[in-house]
Amino acid sequence: MKKKHIILVIVVFLAALPLEAQCAMCRAVLESEADLSQAKGVNNGIVYLMAIPYLLVALTGFYIYKTYSNKNAIKKS
Repeated sequence: MKKKHIILVIVVFLAALPLEAQCAMCRAVLESEADLSQAKGVNNGIVYLMAIPYLLVALTGFYIYKTYSNKNAIKKS
C-alpha cells in the first residue's frame, strides 16, 4: 500500500501544468508593454513565491509523520 502512495505523490509532482498566476492589475500593466519577457519574469516570480509555502507545509508534515512513525516502531519493538 505504501508503494502506491509514493507513486501517486511522484505522479502528482511530475504532472505540473504551466500556470499563469498574475493578478488582474499586473496583467493589464504588463500586457500593455511590447516586451513580453518582463511579463514572463513577473509570472515566474509569482509562481515561485506561491510554491514555497506549499513546500514548507509538505516538509513539516513529512517530518511530523516520520517522527510519529519512528515512535510507533520503537514502542512495537
